[in-house]
Amino acid sequence: MKNSNFLKILLIVQSLTLFVYTIFCFQKEGANLLSVFVNNIVALGWNGQFNLDFSCYLMLSGLWIMWRNNFTLKSIFIAITASIVGIMVFAPYFLFLLIKEKGDLKRTLTGNH
Repeated sequence: MKNSNFLKILLIVQSLTLFVYTIFCFQKEGANLLSVFVNNIVALGWNGQFNLDFSCYLMLSGLWIMWRNNFTLKSIFIAITASIVGIMVFAPYFLFLLIKEKGDLKRTLTGNH
């Protein structure tokens, strides 16, 4: 990808949108996310199916972060945080990598591998 501006804009928009949405959720429902998340999964409905599927994506993205950075302590911390917080951490991290690798998507994805 020679011109990564679209991807950079997408990552920024996703981060900001979810951040603002999260603020509204906290104001409306408090910090009760974990119990709602788990209760939806236990209920065996579509909300739970989505939550379980999303958890798998979060775990996979965390494993990718650790692998890309050779399982350093720093990468493990970032991966755990991204796996809990989601796109609000993952998108800025990916944006950072994209800028660091000067828009080279292959290097952004693989690092030194």
